[in-house]
Amino acid sequence: MKTIEVVAAIIRRGNAVFATQRGYGPWKDFWEWPGGKVEDGETPREALVREIREELDTEIRIDKLLQTVDWDYPDFHLHMHCYMCTLLSGSLHLNEHEDARWLEIAGLRSVRWLPADEGLLPLIEDELAQ
Repeated sequence: MKTIEVVAAIIRRGNAVFATQRGYGPWKDFWEWPGGKVEDGETPREALVREIREELDTEIRIDKLLQTVDWDYPDFHLHMHCYMCTLLSGSLHLNEHEDARWLEIAGLRSVRWLPADEGLLPLIEDELAQ
């Protein structure tokens, strides 16, 4: 099975995190943390800064690695580095996603998450509770 290495940003603003809704593919309308593939020659951190710039037209600060998730989808194995991040510039523009929301703890489970992303919710709830 092919392995795809990706990065994801859990962008925190106060007591909320930024989630995005996929607008394409077999997982259309599911929610995820923004990010994307690590390109050859990139570190995961470099890839995350680039992906957020491309997807959201914004700059982030990577605060810490929250967890690395390994998940088997039907067609590939996902290896996803998930980082807690802070927004450095105020505007977020959706270049690839259908929708986005700032979600507080009470709303984290109100959307239909991609399976690999959903497993992070307990860790994110702990982060937001601090």
